[in-house]
Amino acid sequence: MAAAPEPITVRAQAKYVGVSARKARVVLEHVRGRTVPEARTVLAFTQRAAARDIEKVLRSAVSNAEANHGLIGDELVVHAAYADEGPTLKRWRARARGRVNRIRKRSCHVTVILAPAARESLEGRRRVRAAEQKTDKPASEASASKPKASRRKEAAV
Repeated sequence: MAAAPEPITVRAQAKYVGVSARKARVVLEHVRGRTVPEARTVLAFTQRAAARDIEKVLRSAVSNAEANHGLIGDELVVHAAYADEGPTLKRWRARARGRVNRIRKRSCHVTVILAPAARESLEGRRRVRAAEQKTDKPASEASASKPKASRRKEAAV
């Protein structure tokens, strides 16, 4: 039996990012599994410093997919996103009475892997958005369609 072909995955990596891996992982949890537009929106409104670096990696992965594989960036999903520890710079800070404290400046390597979204999920999301747009009515239109007698009864109850 022939195995199903593996879907194309595209990756981008930023090495020696000046954020600890632990802090970067907190932001990456919000992005994993989302579509690219959703991930960009989440990163734009995330206030952590690692979000800027992760957004750069995401942008790089999307441009790699568009340039090298001819994929459409908005139809991609963040298949995997992780931060591995990088080298730690050891520094010293002078303390009282001639003592010293160690300072560890940690770094990490951020990797983002994108894959094309399943067609069913994209079509499902489009249907949901279309249904939401059809059902969204301003409150004034919704209340104007009710007969006046029923509104009086609701107010009395």
